Amino acid sequence: MPVTKEITRLEHSAVKLTLTVGKDDVRSQYDDLIRDYVKNVAIPGFRKGKVPREVLERKFGDGLKDEALNKIFSKVITEVFEDQNFPKEDQPLPYSTPRLDGEPALEFDTDLTFSVIYDVLPKLTVGPWKGMEVEVTDVQVSDEDISRELEEIRERNAMVLERDDNAAAAKDDVVTVHYCEIDENGNTVPNSERQDFVFTLGSQYNLYQFDDDVTGMKKGDSKDITKTFPDDYVHKELAGKTITIRVTMATIKEKKLPDLDDELAQDVDEKYHSLDDLKNNIKDKLEKNLEKRLRDITVSKILEKVMETTPIDLPESMVNLELDSRFRALARRFNSTVEDLAKNLPKMGQNPEQLLAEWKPEAEKALKSRLIVETLMQDLKFEASDEEQEEEIERIISESNNPSDTEAIKKYYDQENVREYLKEDIKERKLFEMLTAENKVKKGKKESYLEIMSGNR
Repeated sequence: MPVTKEITRLEHSAVKLTLTVGKDDVRSQYDDLIRDYVKNVAIPGFRKGKVPREVLERKFGDGLKDEALNKIFSKVITEVFEDQNFPKEDQPLPYSTPRLDGEPALEFDTDLTFSVIYDVLPKLTVGPWKGMEVEVTDVQVSDEDISRELEEIRERNAMVLERDDNAAAAKDDVVTVHYCEIDENGNTVPNSERQDFVFTLGSQYNLYQFDDDVTGMKKGDSKDITKTFPDDYVHKELAGKTITIRVTMATIKEKKLPDLDDELAQDVDEKYHSLDDLKNNIKDKLEKNLEKRLRDITVSKILEKVMETTPIDLPESMVNLELDSRFRALARRFNSTVEDLAKNLPKMGQNPEQLLAEWKPEAEKALKSRLIVETLMQDLKFEASDEEQEEEIERIISESNNPSDTEAIKKYYDQENVREYLKEDIKERKLFEMLTAENKVKKGKKESYLEIMSGNR
């Protein structure tokens, strides 16, 4: 259907597309609708297919005009967006549904003009990205870092043995307790009972943090514990309250850590012949992790500087989608649904709107960074050859600890959509290597491996 088109740029990377349809085409679409009704509608007193047009228009009135109008909107908008000559930069984002601007009416003596508003991909010209200087923390893998990893290995390989019935619970013991809240009359508070709760003494991994209070108890002992929680207590439902908890010690077990020797190394993996082999592997792994983390920090700092000279007007739909994605990820982390998380947040002293408002600046920064990366990859015409893709798959296979994974990995990357992600990863890595090479990276203050890897810097 022939139409005239006009694009008006709006704020936040939105556009208004104004479309005009000739009055003859409008009349034709309306007449087609009437003919379809004449063929199919059933009205008492008339045979099917024999209802006079004037009877239809008198009976259904403006409803026919509204239906014709909606069909014209749908047909014209679809044809415009499917037209290969329609500018790509004016296409709506996949998650931005065009919405009608105003309430146009169907008239037969004039052309039909209507407008839709939707979001488009932001246009940006990337600012200077070479010759800058960024400062990145100076970090090395230390003996302490290796020792910490070794201790975690010992913990994972520890044996847990039940202690003697007369033994008193001590720090680092694994204990099983039954507990409940009790009221001033010594009655159990409804819905507060917990049976067979297991935790390690000293870890504080329990709602009431009664580690110190149950230390020294023996198997079978019961104890009433009264605790007053501070106003800023992490569990908001207990903040500022005084609660009495009845705890019964069910079992007490101690962890027997294995000796740090060659035998432990061989138990971890048969490829290790000695403890030194295990230590060297740990050091290599930590250094690779650190190298990747420092690269990510470096690139992030460079992109932050590029962002300062690259104006980006983010579409609202893009920001909302990013926030929604983060909220859904939080729900998954809590093993919850989005709906249940929204209901439970007020119990933790927050509501969804507050949380999203807090996240918004970081979400916008992440989106701007991503848009700069995608624009640079396109402007610099990075590609990922078949050879580079195969080399990357071979690298992934070589880093797998299980040789039997080889075929599964190859099959996984044979999928078309997965292969596209692989290509993007390769192109992105090329860009990050270029950004690092074209800018000066200065060492900053010394910090620990643990601080850097935990995100504190």
